[in-house]
Amino acid sequence: MRHLTRLPLLFVLLAGLSAPVQAAECYADYKAKQDQPLKLHYGVIALSGGCSKSAARQEIATRLNRAGWTLLNVQSVFGPEGLDKRKADAGSYFLRF
Repeated sequence: MRHLTRLPLLFVLLAGLSAPVQAAECYADYKAKQDQPLKLHYGVIALSGGCSKSAARQEIATRLNRAGWTLLNVQSVFGPEGLDKRKADAGSYFLRF
């Protein structure tokens, strides 16, 4: 009988482990800049947080700031089906951050 009380805990743990996998299926494309000298880039990034533009803005800005970039705009948020058509445009900034 004691093992039955552990069953809900097991489901909670498994659900928590599957959440990052689901989040990895969300991507965003964005534009960013650096100053002195001015540099601009367009990139595609895998999101680990929420799959909305507002959640993406915060996550992308934080990750870009660590590398010295400033987020200008989140273009869109999409699933894995949108990766191929954006890969060439993003170049070296495709899934870089």
